[in-house]
Parts: sequence; C-alpha cells; structure tokens
Amino acid sequence: MADQKRDYYEVLGVSKSASDDELKKAYRKLAKQYHPDMNPGNAEAEAKFKEVNEAYEVLSDKDKRAKYDQFGHAGVDPNFGAGGFGGGFDMGDIDLGDIFGSFFGGGFGGQRQANPNAPKRGASLRASLTIKFAEAMAGCEKELSLHRMETCDACRGTGCAAGTTAEVCPDCRGTGQVRIQRGGGGFAFSTTAPCSKCRGTGKIIHQPCPDCRGEGQVRRQRNIKVRIPAGIDDGQTISMRGQGNGGLNGGPAGDLLVNVAVIPDRRFQRDGSNIYTEQPVSFTQAALGATLEVDTIDGKVKYDLPAGTQPGTVFRLRGKGAPSVSGRGRGDQYVTVQVQVPTNLTGQQKDALLAYAQTMGEGTPPPATPVKDFFKKKKK
Repeated sequence: MADQKRDYYEVLGVSKSASDDELKKAYRKLAKQYHPDMNPGNAEAEAKFKEVNEAYEVLSDKDKRAKYDQFGHAGVDPNFGAGGFGGGFDMGDIDLGDIFGSFFGGGFGGQRQANPNAPKRGASLRASLTIKFAEAMAGCEKELSLHRMETCDACRGTGCAAGTTAEVCPDCRGTGQVRIQRGGGGFAFSTTAPCSKCRGTGKIIHQPCPDCRGEGQVRRQRNIKVRIPAGIDDGQTISMRGQGNGGLNGGPAGDLLVNVAVIPDRRFQRDGSNIYTEQPVSFTQAALGATLEVDTIDGKVKYDLPAGTQPGTVFRLRGKGAPSVSGRGRGDQYVTVQVQVPTNLTGQQKDALLAYAQTMGEGTPPPATPVKDFFKKKKK
C-alpha cells in the first residue's frame, strides 16, 4: 500500500526544500551505491535501488513533486484516483480564468469551455537507469520495468460495460460545467463550476466496466527495452515517444523520459567528447623512448614515446575520445605522462646511477670508507 512506503525525501536523504541539483546529486550517489552490478546477489540492495529510483522519478518531476508535497503518496499513485479525491475530480481541472471571466454574465470575455470528452494526450513518465562507463561509450540496450496507465482492453477506453453506452449528462448537457448565479441586492454575477452530477466528465456511466471500474484505463506493469546510444553522458535524458501513460478518449500516449546515470571508470576522465588518462612510464622509458601500450575505450593501442619525454607531457590520440550520440564524429584522448621514480634500488643499480650522475657533471659522491682499513684502525 502507498501509505506503507517511506517518505521519498527520506529515501534520498534530502530536505523537502532540496533543489533539483541536490536531488540529482543524492540520487546518483545512492544509485551507484545500491546498483545490482555493485551488489551481485544482494536482494536488500536491489530493493533499495528500486526504492531510490521510484523516489527520484517522482521528486525530479515538478508536477509530481507538487502533488506529492500536497497529498503524499496518494497524490502520485494512479490507484488513488477516484476513491481518494472525490471520484476522479482534480482541483487542477478548475479554470480560474473561466471563473473570473464569467463575472457579470461573462462581461470580462470568459473563454469557451473545452469538451471534456475530446482526445487528451497521456501524461509523460520519468524513470532512471544506471549504466557502466564502458556501456555508455559502446552503447547498449537495457530493460526497464515500470507501471503505466493504458487503455482498458475490455471497454476500449469508454468506461462502459459491454453492450452499454454512456448517457450525456442532463445537467451540463455534456459540457462538464454548470453555471451558478450568485449575488443579491441589485448586484449579480455568474460563475462556472464542474458539474457535480457527472463529476465534470460530461457523461454518466450507469454500468461501469468491471475491469477499469469506469475509468477507461487500467494500471499495468511493462518491461520496456531502452536503447542507449554510444557516447551518452552522465545525467543525459533519453526520450521515448509514446511509451508514457495512455491518452484519454482516443488521445495519444505520453512519452517516457529516462535519465541515465553513468558509473565512473577509474582509468578515464571525461570532459564533453574528450577523454583524459594518465600513463605511467619508467625513468629509462622517458629518457630513451619506448613503445607504450595505452588504455583507450576501444582497448589497448600502441604509441611511440619519444626519447627525452618530460614528466607531465601530454600527447593526443586523435579520434579515441567519446563518440557523439548522433553517431557523427568522436573526440580525442589526451594522455599525461607520469614518470615513476625508481625505489628500492640494488647496489649495482645505485652504482650505475652514480656513474651516470658523474657523466652529467652532477659532482663526485664522497668515497666510501674501505672495509679493510676500518678493521686495521680498530686493531691499532
């Protein structure tokens, strides 16, 4: 049940006044912490991962967040619809412009009421996916499980039981609105309000469809395949047309907006379409030159390091950066040389370095005290 769920702000560990950036930062941290790839076989982590995704899906959507702040879980759960808020009536359906525009008998240019049974586009849905860096670079396909509202198959969206039809509301004559006269003492004006008899729908269903209970839609769980293009960056959103909630009265379905979080790779740092890495080399490789094997997102490639390369030198691998999500072009990879200073040298290696230092004019090291002379002095 919805009232048994944890508070979404508590799930993400943020305050109710958290900004969009704070929500996104908290989500990414938790999604990476509980991601199934990071916790194989851990059922508790998987459950928390789903809980975090559900919380972010609601709080990252301004409309859903506003409803959640006002009504809690009931405000964002389609199952609460009619039963929770007066049989499907939503305060958002009241057009305040029409109300004030109808003062003094419409003298302020009140607008004509829209047909409540006209085709209406379904609401868009938001979801989140977390992928590895390598998957983001190569592109991949993921399966996403979600709940959405779809047209009822039994009544084909009419809300009526088989063999029956809806009656046009006699009070509002199908408009879904009624005009109310108010005032007194020589001062009168009229306002419009949703029709109480048909709940603003313009029709009355005497025998509701048993599958959807007269709503014309049912809530179903679907597994949606999401194709993630190569080169997608952390925080980008994929729009899937027509994969959101179904439309009403024959209207088109909404879209599915999938926010993608990318788990960082310790070897690669990305900035736009370019990738940055560090390449450790030995002192002798830097001094004499060498053929290196450099890690790229495509695997290892060979690079001829010139002799005398200095620490911090940056070389570029053209076309080895991140691919464009449009499929046209790639960035470059920039590699910083990190010269490793040798440690734990043997005596022979030290002698070789000392001899090298002398050839470079770096001075002659102090002579070591001969072992034999040391013992002779002791005997005397």
